[in-house]
Amino acid sequence: MGGVAVDFSRFAGVLKALDVTGEVRELPEPAPTAAAAAAQLGCDVGAIANSLVFAADGAPLLVMTSGAHRVDTSRVAALVGASVVARADPQSVRDWTGQAIGGVAPVAHPAPIQTLVDTWLSRYAVIWAAAGHPHTVFPTSFRELLRITAGTPAEVGE
Repeated sequence: MGGVAVDFSRFAGVLKALDVTGEVRELPEPAPTAAAAAAQLGCDVGAIANSLVFAADGAPLLVMTSGAHRVDTSRVAALVGASVVARADPQSVRDWTGQAIGGVAPVAHPAPIQTLVDTWLSRYAVIWAAAGHPHTVFPTSFRELLRITAGTPAEVGE
């Protein structure tokens, strides 16, 4: 890993407190994209749960989408009753999640964030989500992801 020390013990503790059975896995290279994560994990890109942060009329919105999809912001706006849904800027992502783009996890944010979970992810027995750092992921399931995020299942992709 090029000498980068990653301390994921706090995030591992969050997962344990949420009764998540999967353990944090450290990747040899950063995985800022679904394709990069899938290549390192040896799984289908669709099994990667991207954590994408949007501003829905200025409020934080987390969309957990399959790596096989692009988010349809018009569809998402209609789903959440917002006039405008746009990708959040890096500083807003950090403020709202406490994490940087490329490693945003579905949980462990300073405050709860409204979350939509792509129904496409239900096609996979195991899905992989970021664990708060570009070098870390954890295995989960669609049902577990809904539970730990208090998310709403939705068709978000195109």
